[in-house]
Amino acid sequence: MSKPKSPMTTAQYEAELYRLQAELVKVQEWVRAERKRVVVVFEGRDAAGKGGTIKRISQYLNPRVCRIAALPAPTERERTQWYFQRYVEHFPAAGEIVLFDRSWYNRAGVEHVMGFCTPTEHRRFLHQCPIFERMLVEDGILLRKYWFSVSDEEQQRRFRSRLEDPMRFWKLSTMDLESITRWEDYSRAKDDMMVHTDIPEAPWYVVESDVKKVARLNMMAHLLSTLPYTSVPLPPIEVPDRPPSTGYIRPPKEHTTYVPDHVAELLGE
Repeated sequence: MSKPKSPMTTAQYEAELYRLQAELVKVQEWVRAERKRVVVVFEGRDAAGKGGTIKRISQYLNPRVCRIAALPAPTERERTQWYFQRYVEHFPAAGEIVLFDRSWYNRAGVEHVMGFCTPTEHRRFLHQCPIFERMLVEDGILLRKYWFSVSDEEQQRRFRSRLEDPMRFWKLSTMDLESITRWEDYSRAKDDMMVHTDIPEAPWYVVESDVKKVARLNMMAHLLSTLPYTSVPLPPIEVPDRPPSTGYIRPPKEHTTYVPDHVAELLGE
């Protein structure tokens, strides 16, 4: 099973990625200056490329402005709360961006398919979710929702690749493998979710993600196109000249514990 090839060269990809990341820095400054609140939801099948895209989006952004929310399984206490409550706690304040690496849509997907919620809870979610999201938009939150769509063949290839990679095997869980045997169940659940939650106020945008590099650029470019950001003039900053010494003497190095020079050992120096 061969890996899908990108229509772009590595140089083309990196140049466009860097350009889009520079625009995202402008978005960050606009969000901060205009006190905006931005929520971006990343959903899709396992190994669809959500995490890699989030990593590229946040790479050059200030973590005090742009946060990633990747919530673990709910605690016993959280299971007794209103379903959306634990997600609301992670929402942005003025001047912040939050990227949800999976979101409240867990209830429409894995929880529903794997039986972690009851049919009644699932139906309640599909009823309440559009109301919830309309409230967010009405309150001024800029909400964007992306579904990363990967083919079954490519998902299978990525799973096998993870299994053979000692740096990424941790990404493969028993739940991921279960999704292979329940591919059609997840497909039906996704279709049902789209019918109920693809609303004008907060539409779903589908990202074809069999080619990761293409998916990243397409998603990032689209996100930028949906935000009414402008360049924010930054105050001029100059690096001052270093003042003359006032007699400070640094303590001898032997009085401080330094990290060993691993690189020198590696190079045999």
